[in-house]
Amino acid sequence: PKEMSMEVRLLIAFLLMGVVMFVTPYFFKSQTPPPLKKDAAGQTASQSTPGAPPASGVQPTPEAPPPAPPAEAAAAAKPLPAGATPQKAEPAFVIETNLYKIAFSNQGGTVRSWQLKKTKGNDNKTLDLVNTASGMDFPYSLHFPDQKPLVDVNWTWYKQTAEPDGLGVTYEFSDGHVSVRKVFRFEKDKYISKVSTEVTLDGKPLPHMVQWRGGFGDLTIANPAGSQRTLHFDLALNKLVEQAPKSASKGPLSASGNFSFAGIADVYFAAVFLAEGNSGMQQVTFGDTVRTPHEQTPMALSGVAVGDGPVNRFEVFVGPKDIDLLKKINPKLESVVDFGWMAFLAKPLFLIVNYVNDTLVHNFGWAIVLVTVAINFILFPLKLSNMKSMKKMQALKPQIDAINAKFKNIGLRDPKKGEQNEEVMALYKKHGVNPMGGCLPMLLQMPFFFAFYKVFTVSVEMRGAPWLWVTDLSQPEHWEIKILPLVMIASQFIMQKMTPQAAGDPAQQKMMMFMPLVFGFMFYNFPSGLVLYYLTSNLVSMGQQWFFNRTSMATVAAESIGPLKKNGRK
Repeated sequence: PKEMSMEVRLLIAFLLMGVVMFVTPYFFKSQTPPPLKKDAAGQTASQSTPGAPPASGVQPTPEAPPPAPPAEAAAAAKPLPAGATPQKAEPAFVIETNLYKIAFSNQGGTVRSWQLKKTKGNDNKTLDLVNTASGMDFPYSLHFPDQKPLVDVNWTWYKQTAEPDGLGVTYEFSDGHVSVRKVFRFEKDKYISKVSTEVTLDGKPLPHMVQWRGGFGDLTIANPAGSQRTLHFDLALNKLVEQAPKSASKGPLSASGNFSFAGIADVYFAAVFLAEGNSGMQQVTFGDTVRTPHEQTPMALSGVAVGDGPVNRFEVFVGPKDIDLLKKINPKLESVVDFGWMAFLAKPLFLIVNYVNDTLVHNFGWAIVLVTVAINFILFPLKLSNMKSMKKMQALKPQIDAINAKFKNIGLRDPKKGEQNEEVMALYKKHGVNPMGGCLPMLLQMPFFFAFYKVFTVSVEMRGAPWLWVTDLSQPEHWEIKILPLVMIASQFIMQKMTPQAAGDPAQQKMMMFMPLVFGFMFYNFPSGLVLYYLTSNLVSMGQQWFFNRTSMATVAAESIGPLKKNGRK
């Protein structure tokens, strides 16, 4: 068998890595879960408390609260204990700001819908961060880690008091023994709100936590379960700690300490509770196996409960994981954007593209083009050295062919194969040729390729960013025939024609000619921004190769080998 060249080996490695990225979402789909386990409240996701929505996920609309069950209606007719809250449904309270629309219900004093006005899901509809089909307690319900009151305060009726400006609401409940008070206050142009909760039992504080159950964020994406996380920033360790839903598959996980914030997140959005002072925080992670409005098969999603004392007082951020926005609120919040193991390159790359977008072109597509051009010109000295080496290898082809003919029909395990390689390497060394020169363009692009891939999959700024006919740079083109990948294939063919062909096995060289088609197939369903980067890089490389071929540098490189004599030697 013939030994594969380094170029072919690198191509295969590059393609395998691309295939892994391409097929991973298809293999890591949510599976049908095992029988549902009881959560900390002693209920399964398919059970419901009195007055709770059915497990099928059918919810009453926020503007029309459900009628009181007969048992509660009968209880409301009885004389109330001193100080008890009348049990009656009130119209839903909707808070609308410039950024979101939130619907509260006085049944539990909880959030039934949290719509982001400037963001749409993959279904092109207004994005609701609440999983309305979970069949579990709604966001801003209460979790009791120790003693639980006899009455289910997450489904009883509260007295609802709205603030005059429409940006705040207070919920109060009492049955004569248990008293609950929740206060919510929002701002017109900020993703920050204030939340306080207080629970007493016969006048004594009852420890509790504020929870968000049944999943969070954009549930319209493919495999939303794979992006769910609970998180907290541990100040003692100075790092972000994350937990996936599967970590709590055997029961809730608790954590406590001096946290800067704690909450829940997916790839693009976060809901985090920021601590007031340094009193310490508690966090409980739940693995909630529930349905979503877009998928009837139950899947493992995240749930979280957060507390900071007998009386909880938080600033809460609920919104997109925009780095500039997060840094203004709390510098530690920037860490919720996970650039992964390529963070050392992906994050600076994103910051540069973001800066170019904000200050120069005001379009992420053109920002990617400009940054890619700059990267290629910074790397041009290395590429120029490679071009010279490739030109020399082309000039050495007759001498390499002569060596190969000398050792014709020699097997890979034959000791003489080593002599052949030694002669070839000696020839390369004599003329200052790098045998891996053909790999250099691909090697130079690989780190930036993976860094850009990460940028497009985690940065919410790229989500929905348009460029010319492309509607979303973080997604493949929505047209049946995708233009960018086809243009990229053409540019790759032209680039191969312009590049000097080194000596090597003709069969392997023919195989390399199929590389543009293979790359085009692989890139066809990659994010459009990633294809735009690779296409731009190809176009710049074509210009640089044309410049090299038209100058004396190419001639000088070839002539440095010297003329070939009849015996195949110089």
